[in-house]
Amino acid sequence: MKDAHGVVIVFNADIPSHLKEIEMWYSCFVQQQFLQDSHCMLVAHHKPGSGGDKGSLALSPPLNKLKLVHSNLEEDPEEVRVEFIKYLKSIINSMSESRDREEMLIIT
Repeated sequence: MKDAHGVVIVFNADIPSHLKEIEMWYSCFVQQQFLQDSHCMLVAHHKPGSGGDKGSLALSPPLNKLKLVHSNLEEDPEEVRVEFIKYLKSIINSMSESRDREEMLIIT
Protein backbone atom coordinates (compact mmCIF):
# COMPACT_ATOMS: atom_id res chain seq x y z
CA MET A 1 0.00 0.00 0.00
CA LYS A 2 2.88 2.36 0.75
CA ASP A 3 3.55 4.78 -2.10
CA ALA A 4 0.62 3.49 -4.16
CA HIS A 5 -0.76 5.97 -6.66
CA GLY A 6 -3.95 4.10 -7.47
CA VAL A 7 -6.16 1.19 -6.51
CA VAL A 8 -8.28 -1.16 -8.60
CA ILE A 9 -10.77 -3.19 -6.56
CA VAL A 10 -12.20 -6.18 -8.42
CA PHE A 11 -15.16 -8.01 -6.91
CA ASN A 12 -17.79 -10.54 -7.84
CA ALA A 13 -20.89 -8.43 -8.41
CA ASP A 14 -23.09 -11.54 -8.25
CA ILE A 15 -22.30 -12.12 -4.54
CA PRO A 16 -24.09 -9.56 -2.31
CA SER A 17 -21.61 -9.94 0.57
CA HIS A 18 -18.83 -8.64 -1.69
CA LEU A 19 -20.48 -5.21 -1.69
CA LYS A 20 -19.82 -4.98 2.05
CA GLU A 21 -16.29 -6.31 1.68
CA ILE A 22 -15.31 -3.66 -0.87
CA GLU A 23 -16.14 -1.01 1.73
CA MET A 24 -13.38 -2.49 3.92
CA TRP A 25 -10.94 -2.62 1.01
CA TYR A 26 -11.78 0.98 0.12
CA SER A 27 -11.18 2.07 3.69
CA CYS A 28 -7.82 0.27 3.92
CA PHE A 29 -6.41 1.00 0.49
CA VAL A 30 -7.89 4.38 -0.39
CA GLN A 31 -9.04 6.32 2.68
CA GLN A 32 -6.27 5.28 5.08
CA GLN A 33 -3.63 5.91 2.41
CA PHE A 34 -5.16 9.34 1.61
CA LEU A 35 -5.60 8.53 -2.06
CA GLN A 36 -7.99 10.61 -4.12
CA ASP A 37 -11.24 8.91 -5.12
CA SER A 38 -10.35 9.59 -8.74
CA HIS A 39 -7.40 7.22 -8.26
CA CYS A 40 -9.68 4.31 -7.41
CA MET A 41 -11.57 2.14 -9.86
CA LEU A 42 -14.09 -0.57 -9.03
CA VAL A 43 -14.48 -3.52 -11.36
CA ALA A 44 -17.74 -5.40 -10.83
CA HIS A 45 -17.13 -8.77 -12.42
CA HIS A 46 -20.05 -10.85 -13.63
CA LYS A 47 -19.45 -14.51 -14.35
CA PRO A 48 -20.46 -15.66 -17.82
CA GLY A 49 -24.10 -16.71 -17.89
CA SER A 50 -24.87 -15.09 -14.54
CA GLY A 51 -27.23 -12.62 -16.15
CA GLY A 52 -25.75 -9.87 -14.00
CA ASP A 53 -27.61 -6.60 -14.40
CA LYS A 54 -25.16 -3.75 -14.86
CA GLY A 55 -27.54 -1.22 -13.34
CA SER A 56 -28.55 -3.08 -10.21
CA LEU A 57 -25.56 -2.42 -7.92
CA ALA A 58 -26.51 -0.30 -4.93
CA LEU A 59 -23.18 1.07 -3.76
CA SER A 60 -23.17 3.01 -0.53
CA PRO A 61 -21.36 6.32 -0.09
CA PRO A 62 -18.49 6.92 -0.65
CA LEU A 63 -18.27 3.96 -3.07
CA ASN A 64 -21.02 5.39 -5.26
CA LYS A 65 -18.67 8.24 -6.29
CA LEU A 66 -15.99 5.93 -7.65
CA LYS A 67 -15.46 4.90 -11.25
CA LEU A 68 -17.37 1.63 -11.70
CA VAL A 69 -16.74 -0.72 -14.61
CA HIS A 70 -18.78 -3.87 -15.16
CA SER A 71 -16.83 -6.77 -16.57
CA ASN A 72 -17.78 -9.95 -18.29
CA LEU A 73 -14.74 -11.14 -20.18
CA GLU A 74 -16.65 -13.49 -22.44
CA GLU A 75 -19.33 -11.04 -23.51
CA ASP A 76 -17.43 -7.71 -23.62
CA PRO A 77 -13.71 -7.92 -22.83
CA GLU A 78 -12.95 -4.75 -24.79
CA GLU A 79 -14.88 -2.50 -22.38
CA VAL A 80 -12.70 -3.52 -19.44
CA ARG A 81 -9.51 -3.00 -21.44
CA VAL A 82 -10.56 0.45 -22.66
CA GLU A 83 -11.64 1.60 -19.19
CA PHE A 84 -8.46 0.28 -17.57
CA ILE A 85 -6.29 2.12 -20.11
CA LYS A 86 -8.22 5.35 -19.41
CA TYR A 87 -7.71 4.78 -15.68
CA LEU A 88 -3.95 4.22 -16.10
CA LYS A 89 -3.65 7.35 -18.25
CA SER A 90 -5.37 9.43 -15.57
CA ILE A 91 -2.99 8.08 -12.89
CA ILE A 92 0.06 8.79 -15.08
CA ASN A 93 -1.18 12.32 -15.85
CA SER A 94 -1.77 13.00 -12.17
CA MET A 95 1.71 11.75 -11.25
CA SER A 96 3.27 13.87 -14.00
CA GLU A 97 1.40 17.00 -12.89
CA SER A 98 2.45 16.40 -9.28
CA ARG A 99 6.08 15.97 -10.30
CA ASP A 100 5.92 19.16 -12.41
CA ARG A 101 4.54 21.11 -9.43
CA GLU A 102 7.30 19.79 -7.18
CA GLU A 103 9.96 20.75 -9.74
CA MET A 104 8.52 24.28 -10.04
CA LEU A 105 8.64 24.67 -6.26
CA ILE A 106 12.31 23.69 -6.28
CA ILE A 107 13.09 26.14 -9.09
CA THR A 108 11.31 29.12 -7.52
